[in-house]
Amino acid sequence: MSEKEKDTLNEENLTPEEQSGVNQGQDALSSDKPAAEKPAPAKTDKDAPASAHAAKTPKAGSIPPTPAPASGNKLWMVVSLVLAIVLVVVLIKPPFAKGGSSEAVATVNGEKITKDKLYGALVKVGGTQTLDNLISETLLNQELSKKGLKVAQADIDKEKEFIKKQYGDEETFQSALMQSGMSEEDFNDQMEMQAKLRKLLEPEVKVTDEDTKKYFEENKASYDTPEEVKASHILVATKEEAEDILKQLKNGADFAKLAKEKSTDPGSKDQGGDLGYFPRGKMAKEFEDTAFKLKDGELSGVVKTDFGYHIIKRTGYKAAHAATLDEKKADIKEQLIFQQLMQKAPTWLADIKAKAKITNTLEKAEASSKEESK
Repeated sequence: MSEKEKDTLNEENLTPEEQSGVNQGQDALSSDKPAAEKPAPAKTDKDAPASAHAAKTPKAGSIPPTPAPASGNKLWMVVSLVLAIVLVVVLIKPPFAKGGSSEAVATVNGEKITKDKLYGALVKVGGTQTLDNLISETLLNQELSKKGLKVAQADIDKEKEFIKKQYGDEETFQSALMQSGMSEEDFNDQMEMQAKLRKLLEPEVKVTDEDTKKYFEENKASYDTPEEVKASHILVATKEEAEDILKQLKNGADFAKLAKEKSTDPGSKDQGGDLGYFPRGKMAKEFEDTAFKLKDGELSGVVKTDFGYHIIKRTGYKAAHAATLDEKKADIKEQLIFQQLMQKAPTWLADIKAKAKITNTLEKAEASSKEESK
């Protein structure tokens, strides 16, 4: 990610690193921060589980922001929050279901906190918004029933896979989920609502081959894949220790085992020093130059950087690749369809709400309270 991109972050135009967390292993070796500020290395590609930190943390209860695909292209698509169920006001279920509103749900030094008080506090905190979302959900279900449409588990799974695919791998997705304050159950609930929304609105969406081609041409550079190497490293504080480790490796010692035992890099040592794939310009220059010059399976000598002394082992290579429209056409079309669905959703929902007969007692109570306070 360029410095210019870092300076122009916005809610709808984020790279995978900015939305789901950045590659800590690569940051730990980059040259634009003091060593003390570097997060520990960790893997982010499919072959290298991520230990990501979020650049932005969404509000609790919202779907984690959908990143661009792993190639780095930016999509101005927004995951639907229109029909999300905000789990602020909880349903009063067992063990609270028995008894009346004066039933104690907690006691503090013998003083009761009643179910009624709990419910009232929850309603005050987020009841209006939650009820409005439940109204939206009910309207959505009614529209599906009117049109004889049903959402199967396969439809929900498709939505889940679409979102997860944008993160590149399961661990990166789970990290983003955790950063957003969501559980897997919350995510599944939202995917069910999203599947219902798609079932109703997708017939109205039109994405042509020309639309797909135009988008690809406008964003082609972001789909291209630069030359990358995959490497593992062992980082230690002194040259003497690094030379001793190198000697052990040349005598047949296991690299991953030594990395777990000796490396001072907490982000990669548990993965046997594996840093995953990285392009040029991502690592400290001395480290990067060495890694790109090595052959697969080859060990470096002792390499000094601002972070200490490294032994590097190259474990893979990917040549640069210029993306073609045929390769990306299906993904782009899917993304453009999703984008249009999310653009249509607010207007569509407002329209069916305007036509429906809705009684909202919380809304009325809130309006009355405001009127009385004047």
